[in-house]
Parts: sequence; C-alpha cells; structure tokens
Amino acid sequence: MTDAAGRLRLGINIDHVATIRNARGGAHPEPLRAAEQAIAAGADGITAHLREDRRHISDADIEGLSALVKRLDRPLNFEMAVTDEMVEIALRHRPHAVCLVPEKREERTTEGGLDVAKGHNTVAPAVRRLREEGGARVSLFIEPSKVQVAVSEAVGAQVVELHTGAYCDALRAGDPSAPELLRRLQEAAAEAHKRGLEVHAGHGIDYDSVTPVASIPEVMELNIGHFLIGEAIFVGLEAAIGRMRLLMDAARAGDAG
Repeated sequence: MTDAAGRLRLGINIDHVATIRNARGGAHPEPLRAAEQAIAAGADGITAHLREDRRHISDADIEGLSALVKRLDRPLNFEMAVTDEMVEIALRHRPHAVCLVPEKREERTTEGGLDVAKGHNTVAPAVRRLREEGGARVSLFIEPSKVQVAVSEAVGAQVVELHTGAYCDALRAGDPSAPELLRRLQEAAAEAHKRGLEVHAGHGIDYDSVTPVASIPEVMELNIGHFLIGEAIFVGLEAAIGRMRLLMDAARAGDAG
C-alpha cells in the first residue's frame, strides 16, 4: 500500500530533539526547526508525543507544530495517552491524526502496545470524541495481535500502528525469535487490512530493520524518530532521512515485483 504519489509514507517523530533541548533547559535545539528540516528532506508528516509529564515535547511545541504543518501542508500525528487532559488538548488543536498510546511515568520510552482489549471501555469514548468532535483520524498503537486488531476495529479506530519494537530488538541482537516476530507483524497487518483498517508501523526501526517492515504490503506508513535523530548528529537530518527513504523505496519496489 502506498500513498497517491506511489510511495510508502514516512512520518518523523521529533520528540528527542526536545529531549536534548530540555537537558539544558534552554531553547535549543528547536523541535520546530527539526520538523521543518524533516519535511524539506522528504518526510510526509511529523509525529510528536505530548506526555503527561512533559518530559520532551511541550504544550508550546504542539502549538508551534500545529501552525507549522498547516503552513507547509503536511499532517501532524499527535501521540497521546488516553486521558481526559490529552483528549481536550487534541480537541483544541485539531491535528490531522491522533495516535493513542500506553504511557507510564517510569518508562524511558513507550513500552509495548496499548491493550485495547483490556481497556476498551476507556479507549472507545476517547476514539469517539476525537473522531466526532475533533475530526481526527484515530490510530491505536498496538501489539501485532489479531485480538488487538479486532478490538481496535470494534472501538472505532480507523488506523492501527503496529509496535515493531520487539522485532527490531530481536533482529539487532541476532535472536532466533526474529523471524517469528516478523511473521506476527505480517499476520496482524493482513488482518487489519482485511477489516478495513489502515496499517502503520513504528518503534525501534533502523536501517537494518526497515527493509523487512517496509516490505509488508499492507503497511502504508512508517513512523521513525529516535534512530534518525541520533543519526542526524553524525550525518545531518537530511542525509539520515534520505538514506531511510531510499531503503523504504527499495523495499517497496522489491515487494512490487
């Protein structure tokens, strides 16, 4: 699956530009500047996670990003926990897309997918408000499980983003479980597509793991952040995104024939 331009879409998560900024408590580096450069380098959209503890992206960042993506005619994918506070923020800013994710204060980054099956009574009302009042395309960040996919459809999500972290970690470590974890991603993507859900994927993707994930035909978008921000320290953001884009395009071309 590709966009109208015939490409698998690439969303760039800029959270960790804000992490570096916040380490010194100043204004630099600026997440908005990173977002603008990412779009200039070929990103199809920008992802930002406003956490409850505001450890990286801030409310002011979301305000600035909302204005920036509108000016540059690109979508903002607003990642958020399923809380009343975050729903109200999303309704106020009306981003193109909202991705509901699990969130724990003690975690370094998002650990695992949202358990929609267990939390459907909380997730369903949030999805409904975000769609009906905010006009957002709502995505649920889930483990590659047919059960989670089915419940995501039931609560009204239009998109599922499959958590690729376990597969990427296993592949990097040379763990023999990697092929099985990839198979689960493939099966979940096929199940979601069969149910009429758009399929995205993200978390932990790097240059080595992007090809197998990008080759899953049902996946329409990859969201990648930490790895590319890290690579940008050495080669610059444009070069880091450019190499990722080439690998994605090559993987999809191979899938096409």
